[in-house]
Amino acid sequence: MCNPEYGWCTATVLIRRRVHSQSTSDDPQAPRQSTWRRIAVVALTAGLLLPLPSAAQSPARVTELRGTITAAGTGSPVSGARITIDDAVHREATSDVDGRFAIRDLPSGSAHDVMVAADGFRPWSRRKVVVTPDAPALDVVLEIKGVTETVSVSAQASAIDRRPAAAAKVDAPLRDLPQAINVVPASVFREQGARSMEDVLRNVPGIGYGHGDGQRDQVTIRGFTAISDQYLDGMRDDSLYFRDLANIERVEVLKGPASALYGRGSSGGLINRVTKKPTDRTIRELNVTLGSFDQRRLSADLGAPVNDRIRVRLNAAYENSDGYRDEYFLERYIVAPSVSFAVTPQTDLVLQVDHLSDRRLTDFGIPAVDGRPVDVPYGTYYGSANGRDDTTRALVTGTQATFEHRFRRATLRNAFRFYDYDLNRRNTLVSAVVGGEAVRTRGIVRRQEDGLFNQTELSTEARWLGARHQLLTGVEIARQQKDQVFMNVANIDRVPLFAPAGHRVPDVPASARPGTDNVGFLDTSGAYVQDLVSLGDHWKSLVGLRFDEFKQRTEERRPGQPNLQRTDRAVSPRVGVVYQPQTWSALYASVGKSFQPSGESFPLAASNAALKPEETRNYEVGAKYDLLGGAVSTTASVFQLRRTNIKTTDPAAPSKLIPIGEQRTSGFEWTVDGRLGTEWLVSAGYAYLDADITRSTALSNGVPLQGKRPSLTPAHSGNLWVRRQLGSGFAVAGGVRAMGRRFAAPDDLVTLPAYALVDTAVFYNAKAFAVALNVGNLLDRRYMVSAHGASNHLNLPGAPRNLQLSLRTHF
Repeated sequence: MCNPEYGWCTATVLIRRRVHSQSTSDDPQAPRQSTWRRIAVVALTAGLLLPLPSAAQSPARVTELRGTITAAGTGSPVSGARITIDDAVHREATSDVDGRFAIRDLPSGSAHDVMVAADGFRPWSRRKVVVTPDAPALDVVLEIKGVTETVSVSAQASAIDRRPAAAAKVDAPLRDLPQAINVVPASVFREQGARSMEDVLRNVPGIGYGHGDGQRDQVTIRGFTAISDQYLDGMRDDSLYFRDLANIERVEVLKGPASALYGRGSSGGLINRVTKKPTDRTIRELNVTLGSFDQRRLSADLGAPVNDRIRVRLNAAYENSDGYRDEYFLERYIVAPSVSFAVTPQTDLVLQVDHLSDRRLTDFGIPAVDGRPVDVPYGTYYGSANGRDDTTRALVTGTQATFEHRFRRATLRNAFRFYDYDLNRRNTLVSAVVGGEAVRTRGIVRRQEDGLFNQTELSTEARWLGARHQLLTGVEIARQQKDQVFMNVANIDRVPLFAPAGHRVPDVPASARPGTDNVGFLDTSGAYVQDLVSLGDHWKSLVGLRFDEFKQRTEERRPGQPNLQRTDRAVSPRVGVVYQPQTWSALYASVGKSFQPSGESFPLAASNAALKPEETRNYEVGAKYDLLGGAVSTTASVFQLRRTNIKTTDPAAPSKLIPIGEQRTSGFEWTVDGRLGTEWLVSAGYAYLDADITRSTALSNGVPLQGKRPSLTPAHSGNLWVRRQLGSGFAVAGGVRAMGRRFAAPDDLVTLPAYALVDTAVFYNAKAFAVALNVGNLLDRRYMVSAHGASNHLNLPGAPRNLQLSLRTHF
């Protein structure tokens, strides 16, 4: 629908819904109707407002000041630089990971005084820069503080991402926010040879690792599960799969409850992946990686401006590898094209598609005996003798449209995402150890999901009552359909505990029936507001509030099972105060609350449909410092998280749940990252977590859970990564990742021992190519990297010493 008088057009999108069969077929592999035909319609945004030219409008004579910030020496980009116009028109911008910036909506032909500042670099300024539509880009070269000669800073300049965290939804430095936020840029996890989200999150303290049933990313944050707290460009991404890094620019971890912005979930924090998008630069990069255990991976990053208004980019990767675990295999590919349109000087539209196919061994690890994982070689596999019997195949396709229109002192943004997820999993796992034998269970899991999310946000800046306000108001609507079929056959066979190889698992009996066969509908409606208030030079306050209505409905396909539904409404507030005695220091305190409804990101079950949401409250104080002229940043925080109304077993009726459980985590976190002089880069972190289940009636293996430590949660964990530039293109790096002892399950009967691993790397960078050799677990320590979290017999050994050689070319 268009209004030519005002020059606006509303685009309406019709989404065809999947028709779910009401058949009571017991075949868990029975095909469900595909949603591929709907993907094409998602190139448009529901409710998207596109400005159109009209006779009533005369074209505004405005243009933009754009350019690139680079470091002296090699010309590598500097992210997080602050570009300011400080004359009659005060405007600011921040350079992105490619060093690019743009200050838009400036009068054509106007002249401005431009200043550039970046942590660790000398300030730069130029007077009377004239902006016209055909003016060349303003390319700024910054000198490192205290350095007069040309130096090589390519790795160091790009390794520290000083930009605002996108997930915080406010354009402000991290030190202005009363919250612990960790940012891991691609330059860091790429030089560490990261292949998974688990590898990236080694740089974040307070994280515990689960193996996710061998099919998905799964971690805990500050002692609480984050299975549903994954986001992509600020949009919920709670499907259960292993994510690829090919199209990821950086990973952000916001600690503590985030319901004030994102709604349900996020007790300990959330994880946001920021994707690579089209840029003004021509990008032609190919990467080839070879490594131990027949690792083979090829990736490409290609992009260029088509003209003054259109830019394109393509990220793609293919991997075909074996692994250190017997029977292991991995075949995956990802294709992620994107295109951006400068619809008008004030309006941008970015369209993105990402398609991932992942096929791998469903590996549940090894069992435990006498309170420890069984002492067998790290490759010992307890599944079927033919690993192809235990295969997980995941297909994930997402399409996103992001529209942004800039007014003089406000920005309107609409983001729409549609996804389709298909999982087919077969697995064999150890459910018990009896005598000298491992009892095996055969499982089949089928999930089909699709969903859409739409966020509309207005960001404004104003001065009220002598204070500067950065105000965000937004609304979100979402709908997800989650179809699931589970079938498990317990005690299907037994294998020798210390020699399980060579035993192929029997087929699932024809008489077996699904234990779960339903489809869930999850509808979210939310409205939120956030205000970052600057009170003079020293005080800031961040206040946020969100209201949610969350509707859940489960339609059963099993005969005799009732359909279920419930609606929850919740208000999620947070308040924080920041005191900055100097420009380089900040002290903060904050309080926040989140809610976790029954099911949360899964269909309702009969045991939880009548229960109100769980609630988490976080109390946190901390300090942030930018030291050595901003070259080094450090954050320390002390916090207490308390989750109440946790569902626990009713002693009077063990098949029922009651909301009386409580879990608490008190802790301390510290991080530091930055450059030390011109040659050294350091990134380090440490976390201490004092976590326990303070109230519960539940039993696990006959053991009361009250007073126990939550599974997968170490008391101590830390990371260190140091890199030194040697000159002539050479560099070396190394680090330590350490994890205290953890428990495999809530009953605390099986302990995963503490470990500390050493990793090293050597690099050579030339103008047209770069070579990296990474050595993981240099000392070849044996350790347990993760476990299931709810079973004592599903513990995953970590990788032994391994090598990885990467060649990256630019052409």
